Amino acid sequence: MGKTIAIINQKGGVGKTTTAVNLSAAVGAAGKKVLICDIDPQGNTTSGYGVNKRSVQNSAYDVLINGVPTAQAILRTKFKNVDILPSDINLAGAEVEMIALEKRESLLKNALASVWEQYDYIFLDCPPSLGLITINALCASDSFLVPIQCEYYALEGLAQLMTTVRQIKRLYNPHIELEGVLLTMYDGRLNLTNQVVEEVKKFFPKKVYKSTIPRNVRLSEAPSFGEPVLYYDKNSKGAAAYTAFAAEFLEKQVK
Repeated sequence: MGKTIAIINQKGGVGKTTTAVNLSAAVGAAGKKVLICDIDPQGNTTSGYGVNKRSVQNSAYDVLINGVPTAQAILRTKFKNVDILPSDINLAGAEVEMIALEKRESLLKNALASVWEQYDYIFLDCPPSLGLITINALCASDSFLVPIQCEYYALEGLAQLMTTVRQIKRLYNPHIELEGVLLTMYDGRLNLTNQVVEEVKKFFPKKVYKSTIPRNVRLSEAPSFGEPVLYYDKNSKGAAAYTAFAAEFLEKQVK
């Protein structure tokens, strides 16, 4: 049965989708069978994998709201071992529709139950908010991974995120754990970066990955070509960083 991991931070612009795309690609390249679920209405993970959102027949919205079987919405990507559950614009209104549904917090968990056994890892790219879609992701997940940018407001909102997680743990999913914290937009030459790193380590003792993700032009360019950076430019610093992070991530799974 696959391990399900929500990639989450309600603050936008922290490298959440970049991490979802590139971690899933690197884990797939390492030989693991991966499903990446784009449950962010912006759909950037979908386009980051080269899928045209306008041509998607069934999306995460159809699975959550219309009862379409998950297997019917999953698409094979051209990248090694990675399938995708795509997003489309309809997902933007899904939270309003979910309010009227029974067991609305478990819709995603129930939808993924039919495909869990086909994958080693299922990654969920969550919206930058703590709404019903994110709550569904936390209810469906074994763990959650938090990308944090090495900038002044890095820890803003994290207390709220952890409060939400504690509520989910108490009410719906007692087994969910923090997978780890990934430092993004890292530049070790800056005093601010080092200050943020120290603060994050205080906030999440023993949960911060040794791997860090630098600012990198190739990482920024890759989505416009519909490719994870590992395939867009495997010799780039961004590709090396996510390959190293995927190796560290997988090593921790064995322990």
